Formats: sequence, C-alpha cells, structure tokens
Amino acid sequence: MAHYTAEVIWQRDDQVFTDNRYGRRHLWRFDGGVEVPASSSPHVVRVPFSDPSAVDPEEAFVVALSSCHMLSFLSIAAKQGFRVDRYRDEALGVLEKNAEGRLAMTLVTLRPEVAFSGDRLPTRDEVDALHHEAHEACFIASSVRTEVRCEPR
Repeated sequence: MAHYTAEVIWQRDDQVFTDNRYGRRHLWRFDGGVEVPASSSPHVVRVPFSDPSAVDPEEAFVVALSSCHMLSFLSIAAKQGFRVDRYRDEALGVLEKNAEGRLAMTLVTLRPEVAFSGDRLPTRDEVDALHHEAHEACFIASSVRTEVRCEPR
C-alpha cells in the first residue's frame, strides 16, 4: 500500500469572507517540494474571485487522467519493444450536470499523439491496443466514475 500527500493552503487575509466576495486563489504543495498556484475555475467562480492563471481542480482532474494514461502507455510500449520519441495529449474534460442533476466531470477525452522511431514501428492496430492496455492499467481512470475516452491521433 502506498500513501500520497498534498497540502492545500488558503488564507483570508483582509477579506470580509462572509459576504462571499473572497479570493479563491490558494497553493498546492506536494511532498517533493513543488508548489502550484491554484484557484477555483473562472467558469465556476467569476474573476476577480478566481485566478485564471492558476490551475483549477477541474484542470488537475483532467491532467491527472492524461498523465496516468501516458505513464502507463510509455511503460507498456517500452516493454513491447517500441521506442517512443514524443507523446503529446490535448485532453478535454466536460463539466456538466450528471444523471443525479449534480455538476460533475462527466467525460474526459484523451487525444494523444505519439511519435515512434527505430526498427520496429507499431501498426495503427498495435497503437490502439497499447492505448487500450494503458487505459486498463491506469489506476486513476480505475478510481473515477467519469467516462474516460481515448481517441489517439
């Protein structure tokens, strides 16, 4: 069993707070020392109470799925003898009301582009199979109810 920690830090400063007009900008601090500016999404809480330059939880959710899929894909491709030179994904998450009428990330679509080199290049079917296996191996995707699609380019 592994344990993962992250620290979330927000401070009121001189804001009234009880009038609901307070900044949502905060800090994510990870165990390796990395600090990431975070905020609510400007799609959910309007600027200036949200900071569009910071990462919001919805974006972090999408990138966690994308990153986990990529790491699984790279591992599987290496084990199968395919040399990956570049992997790029423009993942897209959809926030909408779910079947219960609650706002939820209902769909995340991964759109990876992968460049290979070497003597052994995968066919399109092999690339699709690598993505399918990566999706099955991704423990973040296995942890959520959101539909996760992979549409390799």
